Amino acid sequence: MKHIEIRFGDNIETHAAKEKSFEELFQSVNPMFSFSQRVWKPQMDIFETRKEIIIQAEIAGVRKENIVIEISNKAVKISGDRQSDHPDRTATYRLAEIQFGQFERVLYLPSVIDVEKVAATFNNGFLELKLGKLFTKNIKRKSNVSIDFFKP
Repeated sequence: MKHIEIRFGDNIETHAAKEKSFEELFQSVNPMFSFSQRVWKPQMDIFETRKEIIIQAEIAGVRKENIVIEISNKAVKISGDRQSDHPDRTATYRLAEIQFGQFERVLYLPSVIDVEKVAATFNNGFLELKLGKLFTKNIKRKSNVSIDFFKP
């Protein structure tokens, strides 16, 4: 059984935002008008409890081994690939709303996380990522800081 791949790092790269291409202008008129694969964004929820941040992603039809999770101290990137499994390639589409191909979402975190407390589960088309919060109460802070003023 394959596991979900989780990568830790300092930077999370995203696909650069681009202006609407010629293809995208026609995509809204006819969803089958497509020269290449487009990156789609699955629906996600992010919420937090006292001890953790929880991210849920709706990615039905994606195999667990095609999911990649990247975590930095500021954000989480969930990406992967949903492959098309059409039984008849000669079929004429009357409605095409389900998106296939590469997907990617970057979610910025509301608090610092503890990388030792990260878990991911994938069940019934939903990915759930639990990120334990890092509490900073053990960090000593200086309460009295001396400031010297210099006259020119």
